[in-house]
Amino acid sequence: MAWGRMHGPVVVLERLESLPSLEAFEQWLLEPRAWTGGFDMPFGLPRELVSTLDWPLTWEACMRHYATLSRADIRAAFAGFCDARPAGGKFAHRACDGPAGSSPSMKWVNPPVAYMLHAGVPRLLDAGVVLPGLWSPCATQDPPRPRRVALEAYPGLLAREILGKRSYKSDDLAKQTPDRLITRKDLLTGLEAGHTRLGLRLKLTHAQRDALVDDAKGDALDAVLCLLQVAWGQRHHAQGDPFYGLPADMDPLEGWILSA
Repeated sequence: MAWGRMHGPVVVLERLESLPSLEAFEQWLLEPRAWTGGFDMPFGLPRELVSTLDWPLTWEACMRHYATLSRADIRAAFAGFCDARPAGGKFAHRACDGPAGSSPSMKWVNPPVAYMLHAGVPRLLDAGVVLPGLWSPCATQDPPRPRRVALEAYPGLLAREILGKRSYKSDDLAKQTPDRLITRKDLLTGLEAGHTRLGLRLKLTHAQRDALVDDAKGDALDAVLCLLQVAWGQRHHAQGDPFYGLPADMDPLEGWILSA
């Protein structure tokens, strides 16, 4: 996780924090503090998929149903959906996948975003977090909790604005090359100079910059990219937009990727 604050068009990285397990993530969500966060996982499934599987067509009911399934159940249901479709059109897509360049949220491999949704979104629900345009907990929570707002972020969308198709990270040790290290430096230089359409500049200390460059897997750098996306959404909210820059007409079942 990347924590930061916004001062005008400047986003200051305050610190990086590591959560080693889903249980630690659960506990963090329940801490009594207000925040607005960008989470690198899909918040919804394609409407076409949900309709075909005859699952609930309202977001909360669909996510509650999804949470009851095992990964094997999910894989079987989604594979059956794909098997019934022609080559080249196996997966259903959300409306945001095109502008975001994102993988379908029903993919269970390369990357397994369907499992990321399964692990993460029910925990956001159970913690009573606000998801603009999708869900808000009961206003009479007992005990009342500070306002916590979760937005769907996608670091690849922002990284591509600066890098194009250049790769900046890999989990494979053999692919953690000098070229990717140089690419991470170029990405940070672009973010610090504000060379994206978000209109924001990243402010780092020298030590933070070194740590992000040295993070060959890109986890910390991806967290910083999410931080910038959520700062963009927070600025929209501060200007009176209740949806934090998300389209007001987005599909309330599928959700939308911040800044797409």
